[in-house]
Amino acid sequence: MSIGGVPEPRPIAASAPSFDILTMSQPTPSVDPVTPVIGAEVRGVDLDHVTDADFRVIRDALMSRCVLFFRDQDISIASQKALGARFGELVAHPNDPGVDGHPEVMPIHADENSVRATGEQWHSDVSCDPRPPMGSILRMHTVPETGGDTLFSNMYAAYEALSERMRTLLDGLTAVHDGGPYYREVNRLIGRDDGGRAYPSAEHPVVRIHPATGRKALFVNQMFTQYIVGLPPAESGAILGFLFEHVGRPDFQCRFRWRPNSVAMWDNRCTQHHAIWDYWPATRSGYRVTIRGEAPA
Repeated sequence: MSIGGVPEPRPIAASAPSFDILTMSQPTPSVDPVTPVIGAEVRGVDLDHVTDADFRVIRDALMSRCVLFFRDQDISIASQKALGARFGELVAHPNDPGVDGHPEVMPIHADENSVRATGEQWHSDVSCDPRPPMGSILRMHTVPETGGDTLFSNMYAAYEALSERMRTLLDGLTAVHDGGPYYREVNRLIGRDDGGRAYPSAEHPVVRIHPATGRKALFVNQMFTQYIVGLPPAESGAILGFLFEHVGRPDFQCRFRWRPNSVAMWDNRCTQHHAIWDYWPATRSGYRVTIRGEAPA
């Protein structure tokens, strides 16, 4: 399939109405939890042809399970963008260029010539932006035979597992998220000149309230969070160090093993993820779209 290409439609018999055949060909979607805490695999949905009913299932499942997985989705870039756009405005990445003609589509690629892979720390995508992403949708078309899994962690569960005293301490605190240190290091490693560009930086609540569910979630991450506002550096560092380790607890997690043409969709407001680069020199390649969110509160 060429970049941005749309698959040829299936022939439809002239003797039957097209909507009947489309309806009959699509099974009822199912949502099967991966763990009790996070994740679900969605079956019976063709992401090239998402009906309104399908979208309601996907949206509701995302709100309850935080991250969703879809198998055997050889979809076009246009369809991937269209699905993301149903949730909100798509945004380009602040450091990595998009696919030709599709600035909102970020290539995710590592192979035998790579010196790094994307997402090797626990993080929420581009949390340094004043309006961090609501969600991300990643399709991997090429994956290694083994390895290259992605871990996802539930930030509702991470917050709720803290002691009452720790929750009381964190509620009301804010932290500075800055993209500069991480993105400049990425550019140094791959030999890319960033031209001295400015990267997004913002102050966000340490504990945010999800705008759709009303639940509290931890919102600090190792990749972008620099310090807690109003605390001495030693105290800020000690608290953040504890929280960075805490969010990676196995009982908050699920682990996704990619297969060709798998899709993962996650809510950045209540999850973090960690991509494992254990497959060198094999190739892992795909495309991600990112949906603009709101200022955390």
